[in-house]
Amino acid sequence: MKIVFEHKGVLPVKKYGGIERILFWHMKELAKRGHEVILFGHPDSDVEKYGIKLLPGVKNAEDLDSLIPNDADIVHLTYNYIPNSKVPTIVNMQCNGQIGEKFPKNTVFVSKKHAENHGANTYIHNALDFSEYPYNSKKKTPLNSFLFLAKGSWSVKNLKHCISVCKKAKKTLHIAGGRSFLPSRYIHSHGMVGGEEKLDVMKKCDAFLFPVRWHEPFGIAIIEAMAMGMPVFGSPYGSLPEIIQPVSGKICHNYKELLTEVSNKEHSYDPDAIRNYVETNFNIEKLTDEYINLYKKVIAGEYLHDQEPTWQLKYGPEDLLEY
Repeated sequence: MKIVFEHKGVLPVKKYGGIERILFWHMKELAKRGHEVILFGHPDSDVEKYGIKLLPGVKNAEDLDSLIPNDADIVHLTYNYIPNSKVPTIVNMQCNGQIGEKFPKNTVFVSKKHAENHGANTYIHNALDFSEYPYNSKKKTPLNSFLFLAKGSWSVKNLKHCISVCKKAKKTLHIAGGRSFLPSRYIHSHGMVGGEEKLDVMKKCDAFLFPVRWHEPFGIAIIEAMAMGMPVFGSPYGSLPEIIQPVSGKICHNYKELLTEVSNKEHSYDPDAIRNYVETNFNIEKLTDEYINLYKKVIAGEYLHDQEPTWQLKYGPEDLLEY
């Protein structure tokens, strides 16, 4: 197949970036399988050595319309737009839609709950290229050092409760993606980190806290933490119950339950089993297999949804949920 992508940032990303990494890994996997992959992208992108053809990027989505090769089989975008072209387009949405926003019928969401919240049913879980997450076998140990990996200033990510439970339990919290401005010997702020710096922070931690207060579409940081053998303690919202299974962590329904898990000295999570779980279920090869199947459907003229997906809930996607 001849598959066209568009992305304005530099690929592969050098530091912070989740969605961008998955996009690049997927393109790289497609090229490795012999597909012709074209990226309209940033001139500093270093993708051609992976078999990806780099063409000059566009300023606006509409500028792509006239540039799509007529012999392309499909266009794969990561934003809400359908080019004015005879070539069919598939749209992967990583975010929640706003109230009243409509998405194309060929939209792919990133979790079952994410799709359901938009009145849809087609989704593909995000995935990792595990070569970028080196792992050495670990023994079961008490959970004394916890990780927060998200944009800390975004209230739906709930850094506030992560700091609170760690202080009360007298456990260490490493914050990657934000800062705590109140001094505490238990809290260590690293700011926005990526690449090797992020991995170094993750290696210091025994478990990951993700008590989000919104319907998280997927939560790439969850599988990143699992890739390092960490169990995940998260809230019951969005995709989390799909991703967090008994082998890999626990759903905590409120602050009290989260505090109980952080304070618990009897945890027996097996880091090797967690790594095996995430490698089996969230690998980039599996993601690419699933996308190829959807490409074939769309190329054959099928729609992935009967109607245009749109946000189904009465409240806004970023309204704080109870915790």
